[in-house]
Amino acid sequence: MGNDAKSTVIEEPPARAESAKAEGARAAEKDGAKAAEKKKAQPGPPRSVWREYFESLVVTAIMAFFGMTFVVQAVKVPTGSMQNTITIGDHLLVNKFIFAPGPPLPFLPMRDIRRGDIIVFKYPGSQTSWTGDPNDPTNRPYLNNYVKRVIGLPGDRVELKGTKVVVNGQELPEHIVTAENFNDDPRTLNVLEQNLPLQAESNPPPSGEGAYTVYYGAATRRAAARGETEYPYPIYELTGGQRVITVPADSYFVMGDNRDNSADSRYWGFVPRAVVVGRAMFVYWSYDESKPMQFPYVIDFIRNTRWSRTGTMVK
Repeated sequence: MGNDAKSTVIEEPPARAESAKAEGARAAEKDGAKAAEKKKAQPGPPRSVWREYFESLVVTAIMAFFGMTFVVQAVKVPTGSMQNTITIGDHLLVNKFIFAPGPPLPFLPMRDIRRGDIIVFKYPGSQTSWTGDPNDPTNRPYLNNYVKRVIGLPGDRVELKGTKVVVNGQELPEHIVTAENFNDDPRTLNVLEQNLPLQAESNPPPSGEGAYTVYYGAATRRAAARGETEYPYPIYELTGGQRVITVPADSYFVMGDNRDNSADSRYWGFVPRAVVVGRAMFVYWSYDESKPMQFPYVIDFIRNTRWSRTGTMVK
């Protein structure tokens, strides 16, 4: 009996043991969660002001690079080939996304180039002269940006008859206005007349109806009325002297709205699709380059900005 009493051990019931283990596990889990929260709440090493500026600058630069590469681009108009649709000194935003390469997707604002669009493209170089651009030898192919209006699409048959442009046997509906390009007057040294917008004249009177206006000099319009062409265009050399020009595949025939003062497809040839940058959208700032520069620059900005043109759409 005595030996049996000494060897007897009172064991904890199984249910109670399992409950104790579960409570221990829950307590350990709570302790782990508290430790993780405490560790998370502890602040890291403080960032300097310069580091914050640097990170913001990097993010801004990446966003700007993405936007300028795929969405929009800012360009300045230095010549008067598109006056008065676009004037010298206009700063444009170009929509690069609308003419993105590849087939247009229906759920994105993309489409093909249409006749009448004003496009920005890289000057492709002269296709009518082996010695370079006959109008401006300083033009650098694939570097200089040009702005022109699309007249002929791939496969179109274009014919130039004086002031009339015939595409596929039908005359384009253009509003034709008489205007002369200015020449700098040496007596007014403080004004660059050649940078002024064109002034419409009444003789010959305007003619034709269309969604956009083109400008010819009085001599050109009078010669056209007599059935004469003032001079043959070099583009005819590409067709062996034929008067009807067929636009090649993946190319466009473009002209400036200031027809007597525009180096365009009539002179140097067609615009390949690969060099098209985008569609001119609107004028985000216009600076009058015919006026003398004033100091300080704040006064120059206020007085020489064309506020009436700033923010206008390009059509």
